[in-house]
Amino acid sequence: MDIDGDGHTDVLSGSYPGEIYLFRGTADHSFAAGEMLKDRKGAVINQRPADALGRTNQTIGMASVVSAADWDGDGALDLIVGNITGGVYLIRNEGTPQAYAFGAPQALTTADGTQVHVASRAGPCVADWDGDGDLDLLVGADDGSVSLYRNLGTKTAARLAPPLQLVTPGERSSRDQVPQEARHATRSKLCVADWNNDGKPDLFVGDFVSQKAARPEPTPEERAQQDRIRKELEPLLKERNELIAKYRGADREDREKLVREITELDKKMRALQAQLPRDYEMHGWVWLFLRR
Repeated sequence: MDIDGDGHTDVLSGSYPGEIYLFRGTADHSFAAGEMLKDRKGAVINQRPADALGRTNQTIGMASVVSAADWDGDGALDLIVGNITGGVYLIRNEGTPQAYAFGAPQALTTADGTQVHVASRAGPCVADWDGDGDLDLLVGADDGSVSLYRNLGTKTAARLAPPLQLVTPGERSSRDQVPQEARHATRSKLCVADWNNDGKPDLFVGDFVSQKAARPEPTPEERAQQDRIRKELEPLLKERNELIAKYRGADREDREKLVREITELDKKMRALQAQLPRDYEMHGWVWLFLRR
């Protein structure tokens, strides 16, 4: 993807706060430091100017996920952006292929006027999924599902059909019951490519999962050490709960003192917890769904 038209491959990335970062490709096949994309007026995309209290309001929202594609067929790359609440927005490139100039975000809608929306954490991807020569929209969701919005229109005037679910929701497990085996889970992020070179687009889905940590059984000495640490943690946790209870009924001056005490206690607890093996770990898998 060459977003700035200089002939080098660039990388675009969303962010949890919501800003979109551009990493410009260079002649030696490396990338420059990330810079926040700005619109044609010079404002950072996904931020409004600060109000009188210094607060900034987002135009799209948090946990942005961006896909670049020529959505309106004018030769310049536009931005399709999803957010944490499940909305998907189009930011048109009103400039040229050599000099981008992004306009205001507008919510994407289907042909009947319904806003494109998934449960939460929308992860859009733009590709010609049905092979008819125009761009379709695929959207991953927080529940692990993937939905297809076929383009019933043309290359220059998209008309999106109602969603069709391509991938069902993934598995959710509480942290104390997570298995160790790999399984499709949540927060689907997408890529489309012909993996097996059969002329049909395939679907790659990245996810986010908690799973039981793989580790050897502890030795008797390690088990004794872990039991000792857990016993040390018990009174600290009890003390912390007591401090929090006091905090709720304290005045401002006492609250400041209690916060300092809780902070110091947290440091002690984290130092001990760091010596214990984790029962689970956060992980992400990439799943390949071959097109039939």
